[in-house]
This record gives sequence, structure tokens and C-alpha cells, in this order.
Amino acid sequence: MAKKKIIITVAPTSNFHGKEANPALPEQPNEIAREVQRCYDAGAAIAHIHARDSKGVPTNDVNVFKEIKAEVAAKTNIIQQFSTAPAMIPGTHIDDGLQVLDAYPEMASLDCGLMQAYVGDMIKPTLWDRDWLRNAATLMKERNIKPELEIFNHAQLEDVVNILAPEGLFDGPLSFNFVFGMLKINQGAINFSMENITHLVRKLPQNAYFGAMGIAAQQHQATIASLLLGGNARVGFEDNIYFRKGELATSNAQLVERIVGIATDLGYEIATPDEAREMLGIKKVTALRN
Repeated sequence: MAKKKIIITVAPTSNFHGKEANPALPEQPNEIAREVQRCYDAGAAIAHIHARDSKGVPTNDVNVFKEIKAEVAAKTNIIQQFSTAPAMIPGTHIDDGLQVLDAYPEMASLDCGLMQAYVGDMIKPTLWDRDWLRNAATLMKERNIKPELEIFNHAQLEDVVNILAPEGLFDGPLSFNFVFGMLKINQGAINFSMENITHLVRKLPQNAYFGAMGIAAQQHQATIASLLLGGNARVGFEDNIYFRKGELATSNAQLVERIVGIATDLGYEIATPDEAREMLGIKKVTALRN
């Protein structure tokens, strides 16, 4: 009997903290590419990517994403999943995140609900309402960019499963990422618990893929629980900069190696990027022509 394959995602950099939080966090395209290569060598199949400008400030600049894409592709076959979240800087509009789709990644994240972000003294309404989600999903579908559906609470999952997916906005199979522990940043988030993740998994449509991530101390709990429930896992410095309490991780690859070891001990095989493409139904990305 073939072993179940698990997809490991790494989120090597961040839309929030930078090198001040962990000096090993990569910010510039060449740094990100080197770190992604190490994570690929450790077993990651997907890299979830944010970007920063030359001064280290979060950005949605499509040219920076194109540079990252080229740098990473030159080093590894990993699936690049660009974040469509607006950069956490003053004056950013929710639509700014969509410009990364013009870099034509194979995957992109799609945060699936109404939230409000709190970053220091800055309050950013993030109005991912149904009309915005329909527009973003349509842009992705036209370009064969596979959306990863980011779920922060139970209501968002219900909305995707019962309202948006039946409209044909997403090509199957659906791929979900459950996000736990962002309460300090996002109104509308939930903490990790076995009760919460089990409830979400039970609400999934048939043949859907799912994984989980947790912020800070919740990362390791959420990823192990996801594996125990037959799901995928996401680790990386975007979510957690520590290896254990009080001990900064030395690299993203260190976090990948740990979760790969646990998944292997549980009897799973680790999917390669090409295997993950086949599992998720990722198509060849199509550049639109005017």
C-alpha cells in the first residue's frame, strides 16, 4: 500500500517583522532564493513568498516579485506561492496585493474573509468581501494560478464551501490553509486547539486538500495536529522565528527539517514539487495578452 504524501510549505520571510526579530530572516531576493533552496533541499515543495524593497520595507511591487521569482527558479523547482495580502505599510490599499498576480506565480494565497488588521498604531481594514474574492479568484483562474484558500475562522470556511466554490470560481481540487493564532493582528482569527482544527477538517468538501499553520508558539502544535489528521503543514519565519521557547531558529530549513522528520516518523512520504503540482492540479501558468 502506497504511503500518503504530505506537502510541506515554507514561508521564509514576513509581511510584519524583519531582521530585527531574527537576523536569519531573509528579506532581499537573493537572500530569499538561497533560503528557499535550503528549504527545498530539506523537503519543502511550496514557498509562500512576501517581498520587501531595497530598504527592507514590505512591498507589493510586482517587479520585486518578478526578481524573486527569477532568483528562486534559477536555483530550484519549488512551487512559488505569492502572497496577495497588502503590504503592511501606511497607505496600502487592499487591491495593491493583487498586482503580484502580474508576476504569474504558479500559486497565490487568497485570504477568505472580512478582517481588520492591527499593526502598532495602524489599523488597516482588510475588506475581503465576496465581491473582492470573486474578482481575485477570477483573475487567478484566467491565468491558471492555483489559489490557496486561507481560512482564519469557521465562518470563512462555510462561506467558501457553501457560497463561493459552487459558483465555479475555483478549479479542483480545493486547497485550504487553516491559520491559527493571529488574534493580536486580525480581528476574526481563532487560536489553535484540537477542537477548532477538527471542526474545520470535518467541514471540508470531499477531495479537498488542507494544511495548517500557527503563529509563534502555536506553529508546532498546529502543524503536528494537521499531520495527525492527514493534512499538510506550513512552517517558516513568517509565522514563527523560534525553534523552541527562548531559542531562535537558525534558519527556515531548520524548521522544515523538523516537520519533515515528524511526518516521516508518522509514516508519510514527503511530496516533491512535481508531485505536489499533480496532487493540487496546478496547470501551466498563462500570461494574458492585451
